[in-house]
Amino acid sequence: MPGSFKEKLGNSVRQATPRALKTIWWIFRITATISLVMFLLKYTGMLICISALVSPVFHLFGLPGDAAMAYVSGYFINVYSCVAVVSTISLTAREMTILGAMTLAAHAIPVETAVQHKTGSPSWYCVTVRTLGSLALGIALNLVLPGRPESWGEQTAALSEIPLIAIQGDFWPMFKAWLLGLLKLTVWMTCLIWLLNVLQRILYEFNLMEKVSKAFKPLLRLFGLGEKTSFLWIVANLVGLSYGSAIMLDEAERGNLSVRDINLLNTHIGISHSNLEDLLLVSALGGVWYVILLSRWVLVTILVWMLRFFMYLCHPTK
Repeated sequence: MPGSFKEKLGNSVRQATPRALKTIWWIFRITATISLVMFLLKYTGMLICISALVSPVFHLFGLPGDAAMAYVSGYFINVYSCVAVVSTISLTAREMTILGAMTLAAHAIPVETAVQHKTGSPSWYCVTVRTLGSLALGIALNLVLPGRPESWGEQTAALSEIPLIAIQGDFWPMFKAWLLGLLKLTVWMTCLIWLLNVLQRILYEFNLMEKVSKAFKPLLRLFGLGEKTSFLWIVANLVGLSYGSAIMLDEAERGNLSVRDINLLNTHIGISHSNLEDLLLVSALGGVWYVILLSRWVLVTILVWMLRFFMYLCHPTK
């Protein structure tokens, strides 16, 4: 009945709003703090020094030393930061595919680790899986993709030649640009997290959650994930961990998911999430989208089934 529909819709909005606002405030504090630290590292030039430290390792991934700064930026901030750096350097489609797979597997680590930790997975585990998984992807793709470089003619500058502090421009224009970017992100984050939380409540109010779970059951079974994680898997794949945090936290607090399910899910979506917007961004810069997507799916499937086997050895009856 129309009255019943309106009542359920109103209940969904009323129940979703407090949880969404609470999570938005929590995410904003973490994001703003990390973003400010990274702004200061970029402004003082220390980010360049950090990138120079890791650049020699990037030859293992078939990437030039310049790509190190893009990876480091993405690792600590987000994919947009990586894209901004990539736009200033020249990479082939092969190099962009490898860098894209690595960055999409391990980006926004401080913020997204906080989200995964709050859902029940240890922070050290999330950071370790995503970091090592990212590096493994880089090495594997460099080995299997055609066009592997035999040697590197151009060498990056020696670390001793790079000053620890090197101011990158006028403070106030850079600060204003950073602040404006943070405000835009906050508005987008607020709208998206609130809408997703309302959608989640609507699915429960109208008893649609079970249908959603059953629809994705075959795919999740292949990935080694539980049926109850289907909605969280969809949210993580469409919008990512940060924007989907309110729903993830709510599901965890409801007790709908066991610790086992949460750890398996976080292993999967830690490396493979935000497979819409972020994947399109990297593809627009020359990355081969299906290689980036499928390589991460192969990796997470292996990792999840390995974790399931380890859990079975520890608790055979579960």
